[in-house]
Amino acid sequence: MTTDLSTLTNAAARWDGMAKKFDDLEVAYKRDVHGISLGDSWQGLSASAANARFDTTLREFQYAQTEAKAIASLLRDAHTQFSGLKGKLTAGRDEALEAGMKVSGQGVVTFDTGKLSDGERNALHHDPDYRQAVRTAVASWQARIDRLVKDVGDADVGVEIALKAVVVDSNVLDGTLTGFNGQAQGDIEKYKAEAAAASKESRTKTDGWVSEGKAELTGPGAGFTVTPDPKYGKEGSVKAYADLFHATAEGTLTNGGWKLSGIADGYGGARATANYGFNEKGVVGKAEASAGLRGLAEGRAGYGPYAGVYGRTEGFAGGEAGVNAKATKDEFTVGAKAFAGAKGTLAGGGEVAGIGFGASGEGWAGPGAEAWWGYKKDDDGTFHLGGKAGVSPILGGSLGFEITVDPDKLSQTVGDAADAVGDGINYVKAGVNSLH
Repeated sequence: MTTDLSTLTNAAARWDGMAKKFDDLEVAYKRDVHGISLGDSWQGLSASAANARFDTTLREFQYAQTEAKAIASLLRDAHTQFSGLKGKLTAGRDEALEAGMKVSGQGVVTFDTGKLSDGERNALHHDPDYRQAVRTAVASWQARIDRLVKDVGDADVGVEIALKAVVVDSNVLDGTLTGFNGQAQGDIEKYKAEAAAASKESRTKTDGWVSEGKAELTGPGAGFTVTPDPKYGKEGSVKAYADLFHATAEGTLTNGGWKLSGIADGYGGARATANYGFNEKGVVGKAEASAGLRGLAEGRAGYGPYAGVYGRTEGFAGGEAGVNAKATKDEFTVGAKAFAGAKGTLAGGGEVAGIGFGASGEGWAGPGAEAWWGYKKDDDGTFHLGGKAGVSPILGGSLGFEITVDPDKLSQTVGDAADAVGDGINYVKAGVNSLH
Protein backbone atom coordinates (compact mmCIF):
# COMPACT_ATOMS: atom_id res chain seq x y z
CA MET A 1 0.00 0.00 0.00
CA THR A 2 2.94 2.37 0.55
CA THR A 3 4.99 1.39 -2.52
CA ASP A 4 5.59 4.12 -5.07
CA LEU A 5 4.24 2.37 -8.17
CA SER A 6 5.56 5.12 -10.47
CA THR A 7 8.96 3.40 -10.24
CA LEU A 8 7.51 0.75 -12.58
CA THR A 9 6.70 3.23 -15.35
CA ASN A 10 10.03 5.01 -14.80
CA ALA A 11 11.82 1.69 -15.23
CA ALA A 12 9.74 0.95 -18.34
CA ALA A 13 10.91 4.22 -19.88
CA ARG A 14 14.53 3.21 -19.20
CA TRP A 15 13.98 -0.16 -20.89
CA ASP A 16 12.55 1.62 -23.95
CA GLY A 17 15.69 3.76 -23.93
CA MET A 18 17.78 0.59 -23.80
CA ALA A 19 15.94 -0.75 -26.86
CA LYS A 20 16.81 2.47 -28.71
CA LYS A 21 20.50 2.07 -27.77
CA PHE A 22 20.46 -1.49 -29.08
CA ASP A 23 18.92 -0.17 -32.32
CA ASP A 24 21.87 2.25 -32.66
CA LEU A 25 24.30 -0.62 -32.07
CA GLU A 26 22.50 -2.77 -34.67
CA VAL A 27 22.88 -0.04 -37.28
CA ALA A 28 26.59 0.40 -36.51
CA TYR A 29 27.30 -3.35 -36.42
CA LYS A 30 25.44 -3.97 -39.67
CA ARG A 31 27.37 -1.18 -41.38
CA ASP A 32 30.87 -1.68 -39.96
CA VAL A 33 31.11 -5.44 -39.27
CA HIS A 34 28.34 -7.50 -40.82
CA GLY A 35 28.69 -5.81 -44.18
CA ILE A 36 32.35 -6.74 -44.73
CA SER A 37 31.44 -10.41 -45.34
CA LEU A 38 28.89 -9.52 -48.01
CA GLY A 39 31.01 -7.63 -50.54
CA ASP A 40 33.39 -8.85 -53.24
CA SER A 41 36.57 -8.10 -51.29
CA TRP A 42 36.21 -11.17 -49.05
CA GLN A 43 35.21 -14.53 -50.47
CA GLY A 44 35.66 -18.23 -49.76
CA LEU A 45 35.04 -20.51 -46.79
CA SER A 46 36.30 -18.00 -44.23
CA ALA A 47 33.87 -15.37 -45.55
CA SER A 48 30.96 -17.85 -45.37
CA ALA A 49 31.89 -18.91 -41.84
CA ALA A 50 32.26 -15.31 -40.69
CA ASN A 51 28.96 -14.32 -42.27
CA ALA A 52 27.13 -17.06 -40.34
CA ARG A 53 28.64 -15.78 -37.09
CA PHE A 54 27.91 -12.18 -38.00
CA ASP A 55 24.29 -13.11 -38.79
CA THR A 56 23.92 -14.55 -35.29
CA THR A 57 25.32 -11.42 -33.65
CA LEU A 58 23.14 -9.15 -35.79
CA ARG A 59 20.07 -11.15 -34.76
CA GLU A 60 21.09 -10.78 -31.13
CA PHE A 61 21.06 -6.98 -31.46
CA GLN A 62 17.57 -7.27 -32.95
CA TYR A 63 16.40 -9.76 -30.31
CA ALA A 64 17.77 -7.50 -27.56
CA GLN A 65 15.46 -4.73 -28.77
CA THR A 66 12.49 -7.12 -28.80
CA GLU A 67 13.26 -8.30 -25.27
CA ALA A 68 13.82 -4.80 -23.88
CA LYS A 69 10.55 -3.52 -25.36
CA ALA A 70 8.69 -6.56 -24.00
CA ILE A 71 10.06 -5.95 -20.50
CA ALA A 72 8.99 -2.30 -20.72
CA SER A 73 5.51 -3.45 -21.70
CA LEU A 74 5.39 -5.95 -18.82
CA LEU A 75 6.38 -3.27 -16.34
CA ARG A 76 3.63 -0.95 -17.60
CA ASP A 77 1.16 -3.85 -17.47
CA ALA A 78 2.26 -4.50 -13.88
CA HIS A 79 1.76 -0.82 -13.03
CA THR A 80 -1.76 -0.91 -14.45
CA GLN A 81 -2.65 -4.10 -12.55
CA PHE A 82 -1.14 -3.01 -9.23
CA SER A 83 -2.67 0.48 -9.43
CA GLY A 84 -6.13 -0.93 -10.09
CA LEU A 85 -5.89 -3.56 -7.35
CA LYS A 86 -4.46 -1.05 -4.88
CA GLY A 87 -7.40 1.24 -5.64
CA LYS A 88 -9.89 -1.57 -5.05
CA LEU A 89 -8.21 -2.48 -1.75
CA THR A 90 -8.23 1.15 -0.63
CA ALA A 91 -11.92 1.46 -1.54
CA GLY A 92 -12.73 -1.78 0.28
CA ARG A 93 -10.96 -0.58 3.42
CA ASP A 94 -12.78 2.82 3.26
CA GLU A 95 -16.15 1.11 2.85
CA ALA A 96 -15.38 -1.13 5.82
CA LEU A 97 -14.62 1.94 7.93
CA GLU A 98 -17.91 3.54 6.86
CA ALA A 99 -19.70 0.34 7.89
CA GLY A 100 -18.36 0.69 11.44
CA MET A 101 -15.29 -1.51 11.17
CA LYS A 102 -11.62 -0.96 11.92
CA VAL A 103 -8.92 -2.34 9.57
CA SER A 104 -5.38 -2.69 10.89
CA GLY A 105 -2.21 -2.18 8.87
CA GLN A 106 -2.02 -5.97 8.55
CA GLY A 107 -5.55 -6.19 7.14
CA VAL A 108 -7.27 -7.52 10.26
CA VAL A 109 -10.92 -6.41 10.53
CA THR A 110 -12.52 -5.71 13.92
CA PHE A 111 -15.71 -4.01 15.07
CA ASP A 112 -15.18 -0.34 15.99
CA THR A 113 -16.90 0.00 19.35
CA GLY A 114 -15.66 3.56 19.79
CA LYS A 115 -18.43 4.91 17.57
CA LEU A 116 -21.30 3.11 19.34
CA SER A 117 -24.03 4.94 21.19
CA ASP A 118 -24.87 3.95 24.76
CA GLY A 119 -27.83 1.95 23.52
CA GLU A 120 -25.77 0.11 20.93
CA ARG A 121 -23.04 -0.57 23.48
CA ASN A 122 -25.63 -2.00 25.87
CA ALA A 123 -27.08 -4.17 23.10
CA LEU A 124 -23.59 -5.46 22.24
CA HIS A 125 -23.20 -6.72 25.80
CA HIS A 126 -26.70 -8.11 26.38
CA ASP A 127 -28.34 -8.88 23.01
CA PRO A 128 -27.16 -12.24 21.54
CA ASP A 129 -28.74 -11.47 18.17
CA TYR A 130 -26.90 -8.16 17.97
CA ARG A 131 -23.59 -9.81 18.86
CA GLN A 132 -24.19 -12.46 16.19
CA ALA A 133 -24.96 -9.77 13.61
CA VAL A 134 -21.69 -8.02 14.51
CA ARG A 135 -19.70 -11.26 14.18
CA THR A 136 -21.32 -11.95 10.80
CA ALA A 137 -20.53 -8.43 9.56
CA VAL A 138 -16.89 -8.65 10.74
CA ALA A 139 -16.44 -12.03 9.03
CA SER A 140 -17.95 -10.70 5.80
CA TRP A 141 -15.69 -7.64 5.70
CA GLN A 142 -12.65 -9.76 6.63
CA ALA A 143 -13.39 -12.13 3.74
CA ARG A 144 -13.63 -9.17 1.35
CA ILE A 145 -10.34 -7.64 2.55
CA ASP A 146 -8.62 -11.05 2.39
CA ARG A 147 -9.88 -11.55 -1.18
CA LEU A 148 -8.61 -8.14 -2.27
CA VAL A 149 -5.19 -8.79 -0.68
CA LYS A 150 -5.04 -12.21 -2.35
CA ASP A 151 -5.77 -10.58 -5.72
CA VAL A 152 -2.72 -8.36 -5.24
CA GLY A 153 -0.60 -11.38 -4.26
CA ASP A 154 -1.77 -13.33 -7.32
CA ALA A 155 -0.92 -10.39 -9.56
CA ASP A 156 2.53 -10.17 -7.97
CA VAL A 157 3.17 -13.85 -8.70
CA GLY A 158 2.04 -13.34 -12.29
CA VAL A 159 4.46 -10.46 -12.76
CA GLU A 160 7.27 -12.60 -11.36
CA ILE A 161 6.44 -15.45 -13.74
CA ALA A 162 6.41 -13.10 -16.73
CA LEU A 163 9.67 -11.32 -15.83
CA LYS A 164 11.45 -14.66 -15.42
CA ALA A 165 10.09 -16.12 -18.65
CA VAL A 166 10.57 -13.08 -20.90
CA VAL A 167 14.39 -13.28 -20.65
CA VAL A 168 14.63 -17.00 -21.55
CA ASP A 169 16.06 -17.70 -25.03
CA SER A 170 13.11 -19.58 -26.51
CA ASN A 171 14.85 -20.55 -29.78
CA VAL A 172 17.74 -22.98 -29.25
CA LEU A 173 18.42 -23.06 -33.01
CA ASP A 174 19.24 -19.35 -33.43
CA GLY A 175 22.95 -19.84 -32.79
CA THR A 176 22.88 -19.15 -29.05
CA LEU A 177 21.64 -21.16 -26.06
CA THR A 178 21.32 -18.28 -23.59
CA GLY A 179 20.96 -15.24 -25.85
CA PHE A 180 18.24 -12.64 -26.01
CA ASN A 181 14.62 -13.72 -26.48
CA GLY A 182 13.51 -12.87 -29.98
CA GLN A 183 9.96 -14.07 -29.22
CA ALA A 184 9.56 -11.96 -26.06
CA GLN A 185 6.06 -10.59 -25.48
CA GLY A 186 4.75 -7.86 -23.20
CA ASP A 187 1.67 -9.71 -21.95
CA ILE A 188 1.68 -10.95 -18.34
CA GLU A 189 -1.44 -13.07 -18.79
CA LYS A 190 0.12 -14.95 -21.71
CA TYR A 191 3.12 -16.00 -19.65
CA LYS A 192 0.84 -17.00 -16.76
CA ALA A 193 -1.16 -19.21 -19.12
CA GLU A 194 1.99 -20.81 -20.54
CA ALA A 195 3.31 -21.47 -17.03
CA ALA A 196 0.04 -23.10 -16.01
CA ALA A 197 0.07 -25.32 -19.10
CA ALA A 198 3.67 -26.38 -18.50
CA SER A 199 3.20 -26.89 -14.78
CA LYS A 200 3.84 -30.27 -13.32
CA GLU A 201 0.25 -30.22 -12.14
CA SER A 202 -0.92 -30.22 -15.77
CA ARG A 203 -1.41 -33.80 -16.84
CA THR A 204 -2.78 -35.42 -19.98
CA LYS A 205 -4.59 -38.75 -19.87
CA THR A 206 -4.92 -41.11 -22.84
CA ASP A 207 -6.41 -44.59 -22.39
CA GLY A 208 -5.53 -44.58 -18.71
CA TRP A 209 -1.95 -43.36 -19.14
CA VAL A 210 -0.97 -40.26 -17.15
CA SER A 211 1.96 -38.16 -18.36
CA GLU A 212 4.15 -35.72 -16.48
CA GLY A 213 7.26 -33.88 -17.58
CA LYS A 214 9.48 -30.88 -17.15
CA ALA A 215 12.50 -29.25 -18.81
CA GLU A 216 15.10 -26.81 -17.57
CA LEU A 217 17.94 -24.84 -19.16
CA THR A 218 20.46 -22.88 -17.08
CA GLY A 219 23.76 -21.10 -17.65
CA PRO A 220 26.13 -19.56 -18.13
CA GLY A 221 27.22 -19.19 -14.52
CA ALA A 222 30.21 -19.40 -12.22
CA GLY A 223 30.81 -19.63 -8.50
CA PHE A 224 33.11 -20.59 -5.66
CA THR A 225 32.09 -21.80 -2.18
CA VAL A 226 33.95 -23.06 0.87
CA THR A 227 32.46 -24.83 3.91
CA PRO A 228 35.31 -25.12 6.43
CA ASP A 229 35.64 -26.98 9.74
CA PRO A 230 33.22 -29.91 9.42
CA LYS A 231 31.14 -30.25 12.58
CA TYR A 232 28.18 -32.18 13.90
CA GLY A 233 28.62 -35.03 11.43
CA LYS A 234 28.69 -32.77 8.35
CA GLU A 235 31.38 -32.65 5.65
CA GLY A 236 33.61 -29.73 4.80
CA SER A 237 33.62 -28.84 1.13
CA VAL A 238 35.23 -26.67 -1.53
CA LYS A 239 33.46 -26.13 -4.85
CA ALA A 240 34.27 -24.08 -7.93
CA TYR A 241 32.38 -24.14 -11.21
CA ALA A 242 32.09 -22.36 -14.54
CA ASP A 243 29.02 -23.63 -16.41
CA LEU A 244 28.36 -22.75 -20.04
CA PHE A 245 25.00 -24.53 -20.06
CA HIS A 246 23.06 -27.31 -18.38
CA ALA A 247 19.92 -28.63 -20.05
CA THR A 248 17.65 -31.33 -18.60
CA ALA A 249 14.37 -32.82 -19.78
CA GLU A 250 12.49 -35.65 -18.10
CA GLY A 251 9.08 -37.26 -18.25
CA THR A 252 7.00 -40.19 -17.02
CA LEU A 253 4.02 -42.24 -18.18
CA THR A 254 2.05 -44.18 -15.57
CA ASN A 255 -0.92 -46.50 -15.83
CA GLY A 256 -1.81 -48.41 -12.71
CA GLY A 257 1.33 -50.26 -11.64
CA TRP A 258 3.12 -49.58 -14.94
CA LYS A 259 5.61 -46.73 -15.11
CA LEU A 260 7.73 -45.59 -18.08
CA SER A 261 10.27 -42.83 -17.53
CA GLY A 262 13.01 -41.11 -19.48
CA ILE A 263 15.59 -38.39 -18.96
CA ALA A 264 17.97 -36.48 -21.24
CA ASP A 265 20.73 -34.31 -19.83
CA GLY A 266 23.43 -32.16 -21.44
CA TYR A 267 26.21 -30.16 -19.76
CA GLY A 268 29.12 -28.03 -20.85
CA GLY A 269 31.62 -26.37 -18.54
CA ALA A 270 34.22 -27.00 -15.84
CA ARG A 271 33.83 -28.07 -12.21
CA ALA A 272 36.07 -28.87 -9.28
CA THR A 273 34.91 -30.19 -5.90
CA ALA A 274 36.46 -31.50 -2.72
CA ASN A 275 34.77 -33.02 0.34
CA TYR A 276 36.41 -33.97 3.61
CA GLY A 277 35.35 -35.04 7.06
CA PHE A 278 36.44 -36.97 10.13
CA ASN A 279 33.72 -37.39 12.74
CA GLU A 280 31.47 -39.88 14.52
CA LYS A 281 29.86 -40.87 11.20
CA GLY A 282 33.13 -41.93 9.59
CA VAL A 283 35.94 -40.74 7.35
CA VAL A 284 35.39 -38.96 4.02
CA GLY A 285 37.92 -37.69 1.49
CA LYS A 286 37.06 -36.87 -2.10
CA ALA A 287 38.39 -34.56 -4.82
CA GLU A 288 37.31 -34.35 -8.45
CA ALA A 289 37.75 -31.97 -11.38
CA SER A 290 36.43 -32.09 -14.95
CA ALA A 291 36.04 -29.86 -17.99
CA GLY A 292 34.25 -30.60 -21.24
CA LEU A 293 30.91 -31.68 -22.67
CA ARG A 294 28.65 -34.42 -21.33
CA GLY A 295 25.43 -35.94 -22.59
CA LEU A 296 23.15 -38.62 -21.14
CA ALA A 297 19.93 -40.35 -22.16
CA GLU A 298 18.18 -42.97 -20.04
CA GLY A 299 14.93 -44.90 -20.22
CA ARG A 300 13.24 -47.11 -17.61
CA ALA A 301 10.20 -49.36 -17.56
CA GLY A 302 8.76 -51.13 -14.55
CA TYR A 303 5.68 -52.60 -12.93
CA GLY A 304 5.21 -51.69 -9.27
CA PRO A 305 7.87 -53.11 -6.97
CA TYR A 306 8.01 -56.41 -8.84
CA ALA A 307 10.12 -55.90 -11.97
CA GLY A 308 11.85 -53.26 -14.06
CA VAL A 309 14.50 -52.69 -16.73
CA TYR A 310 16.63 -49.73 -17.76
CA GLY A 311 19.00 -48.65 -20.51
CA ARG A 312 21.41 -45.73 -20.57
CA THR A 313 23.85 -44.14 -22.99
CA GLU A 314 26.38 -41.43 -22.18
CA GLY A 315 29.01 -39.41 -24.00
CA PHE A 316 31.90 -37.28 -22.72
CA ALA A 317 34.57 -35.18 -24.42
CA GLY A 318 37.18 -33.40 -22.32
CA GLY A 319 39.33 -34.15 -19.31
CA GLU A 320 38.61 -35.41 -15.80
CA ALA A 321 40.49 -36.60 -12.74
CA GLY A 322 39.48 -37.64 -9.27
CA VAL A 323 40.22 -39.65 -6.14
CA ASN A 324 37.89 -40.70 -3.33
CA ALA A 325 37.80 -42.74 -0.14
CA LYS A 326 34.81 -42.96 2.20
CA ALA A 327 34.16 -45.16 5.21
CA THR A 328 30.90 -44.61 7.11
CA LYS A 329 28.13 -46.81 8.43
CA ASP A 330 26.21 -46.27 5.17
CA GLU A 331 29.06 -46.32 2.65
CA PHE A 332 32.50 -47.76 1.97
CA THR A 333 34.00 -46.75 -1.39
CA VAL A 334 37.49 -46.27 -2.80
CA GLY A 335 38.50 -45.19 -6.29
CA ALA A 336 40.60 -43.04 -8.60
CA LYS A 337 40.41 -41.89 -12.22
CA ALA A 338 42.21 -39.76 -14.79
CA PHE A 339 41.24 -39.36 -18.45
CA ALA A 340 41.59 -36.97 -21.39
CA GLY A 341 39.79 -37.51 -24.69
CA ALA A 342 36.35 -38.84 -25.61
CA LYS A 343 34.35 -41.76 -24.27
CA GLY A 344 31.01 -43.40 -24.90
CA THR A 345 29.02 -45.55 -22.46
CA LEU A 346 26.29 -48.16 -22.83
CA ALA A 347 24.63 -49.52 -19.70
CA GLY A 348 21.62 -51.61 -18.88
CA GLY A 349 20.09 -53.78 -16.23
CA GLY A 350 17.00 -55.15 -14.60
CA GLU A 351 15.30 -55.61 -11.25
CA VAL A 352 13.03 -58.30 -9.86
CA ALA A 353 11.39 -58.08 -6.43
CA GLY A 354 13.70 -55.29 -5.31
CA ILE A 355 16.94 -57.04 -6.31
CA GLY A 356 18.68 -55.60 -9.36
CA PHE A 357 21.77 -56.19 -11.47
CA GLY A 358 23.33 -53.81 -13.96
CA ALA A 359 26.39 -53.73 -16.20
CA SER A 360 28.14 -51.04 -18.23
CA GLY A 361 30.76 -50.88 -20.95
CA GLU A 362 32.74 -47.87 -22.17
CA GLY A 363 34.89 -47.17 -25.19
CA TRP A 364 37.72 -44.66 -24.69
CA ALA A 365 39.66 -42.62 -27.25
CA GLY A 366 42.46 -41.03 -25.29
CA PRO A 367 44.81 -41.92 -22.43
CA GLY A 368 43.39 -42.72 -19.04
CA ALA A 369 42.71 -45.20 -16.26
CA GLU A 370 39.93 -45.71 -13.73
CA ALA A 371 39.07 -48.09 -10.91
CA TRP A 372 36.61 -48.01 -8.03
CA TRP A 373 34.80 -50.43 -5.76
CA GLY A 374 32.44 -50.20 -2.83
CA TYR A 375 28.97 -50.29 -1.39
CA LYS A 376 26.62 -47.60 -0.15
CA LYS A 377 23.11 -47.00 1.13
CA ASP A 378 21.01 -44.29 -0.54
CA ASP A 379 18.71 -41.89 1.29
CA ASP A 380 15.73 -44.01 0.15
CA GLY A 381 17.23 -47.12 1.82
CA THR A 382 18.50 -48.87 -1.35
CA PHE A 383 21.82 -50.72 -1.03
CA HIS A 384 24.36 -50.60 -3.91
CA LEU A 385 27.34 -52.91 -4.39
CA GLY A 386 29.53 -52.49 -7.47
CA GLY A 387 32.82 -51.82 -9.13
CA LYS A 388 34.42 -50.53 -12.32
CA ALA A 389 37.86 -50.80 -13.94
CA GLY A 390 39.36 -49.56 -17.19
CA VAL A 391 42.57 -48.52 -18.89
CA SER A 392 43.46 -46.86 -22.19
CA PRO A 393 46.97 -46.09 -23.48
CA ILE A 394 45.37 -44.46 -26.54
CA LEU A 395 42.32 -46.64 -27.28
CA GLY A 396 40.70 -48.73 -24.59
CA GLY A 397 37.70 -48.84 -22.32
CA SER A 398 36.20 -50.03 -19.05
CA LEU A 399 33.70 -52.53 -17.65
CA GLY A 400 31.52 -52.13 -14.59
CA PHE A 401 28.77 -53.89 -12.64
CA GLU A 402 26.30 -53.05 -9.87
CA ILE A 403 24.01 -55.08 -7.61
CA THR A 404 21.17 -53.27 -5.82
CA VAL A 405 18.81 -54.34 -3.04
CA ASP A 406 15.73 -52.28 -2.15
CA PRO A 407 14.43 -53.62 1.21
CA ASP A 408 11.08 -51.84 0.87
CA LYS A 409 10.34 -53.34 -2.54
CA LEU A 410 11.60 -56.75 -1.40
CA SER A 411 9.41 -56.78 1.70
CA GLN A 412 6.40 -55.54 -0.27
CA THR A 413 6.88 -58.25 -2.88
CA VAL A 414 7.23 -60.94 -0.21
CA GLY A 415 4.15 -59.60 1.55
CA ASP A 416 2.11 -59.59 -1.66
CA ALA A 417 3.28 -63.13 -2.41
CA ALA A 418 2.26 -64.26 1.08
CA ASP A 419 -1.14 -62.63 0.62
CA ALA A 420 -1.54 -64.40 -2.70
CA VAL A 421 -0.63 -67.78 -1.14
CA GLY A 422 -3.07 -67.11 1.70
CA ASP A 423 -5.83 -66.26 -0.77
CA GLY A 424 -5.07 -69.44 -2.70
CA ILE A 425 -5.32 -71.57 0.45
CA ASN A 426 -8.63 -69.95 1.33
CA TYR A 427 -9.99 -70.68 -2.15
CA VAL A 428 -8.94 -74.33 -1.82
CA LYS A 429 -10.56 -74.58 1.63
CA ALA A 430 -13.73 -73.03 0.28
CA GLY A 431 -13.75 -75.51 -2.58
CA VAL A 432 -13.25 -78.49 -0.25
CA ASN A 433 -15.95 -77.32 2.09
CA SER A 434 -18.40 -76.94 -0.79
CA LEU A 435 -18.04 -80.67 -1.50
CA HIS A 436 -19.43 -81.68 1.93
